[in-house]
Amino acid sequence: MSKVKAKAVYTTVDSPLGELLLVGEESATAHGGTALASLSTPEQKGGAVVQDGWVRDDEAFAVIAAQLRAYFDGTRQHFDIEYVSGVGTDFQQRVWHALDTLPYGTTTTYGKLAEQLGLSRAAVRALGTAIGRNPLLVVRPCHRVIGADGSLTGYAGGLERKQRLLDLESTI
Repeated sequence: MSKVKAKAVYTTVDSPLGELLLVGEESATAHGGTALASLSTPEQKGGAVVQDGWVRDDEAFAVIAAQLRAYFDGTRQHFDIEYVSGVGTDFQQRVWHALDTLPYGTTTTYGKLAEQLGLSRAAVRALGTAIGRNPLLVVRPCHRVIGADGSLTGYAGGLERKQRLLDLESTI
C-alpha cells in the first residue's frame, strides 16, 4: 500500500467476509468526499495494514460503507465509488479496468479475459498476477474470474470468500 498518500483515512466495516479495511483519500469529486485506495479482507495476501499517520474517519466512508452493505444485502449490483488514481502499473490498470466491466452475476476465465484484452496465451500468468494485486477486492470484481475448468483459483482474500461472493451474486 505504498501508493496511499500520507493523508490517508481509513475505517473498518463488518461484512459477511469478515471485517473489511477501507483506505482512502479526501476527494472533491468523489460522492461522499472520499476516493477509495484499498479494500482488504482479513488476512488477505498483500492486503493493507493501518500505517502510522493514517487517520481513522468512519464518516468519510459513510457512502462507501452504505454501498457495501447494500451489495451484501443483495440490493446493489453496481458500485458508484471513485478510486484513488495513479495506483498500479499501466498494465495493472488496464487489467483492472477490464475487471470493472464484468457484469454482476457472471464469471469469465483468465484466458477469456486475456483474449478480451488482446493478450497472448503466454500473458495469462501476467494477467493473473495483475488480478492478484487488485487493491479493491469486492468493488473491483476480481472474484468473477475463474479457472478454465470452472474451478476457483487465485483470490487474494481466500477461495472461501471468493465462493461467498459468487454465491451472493447468483442469488439475485
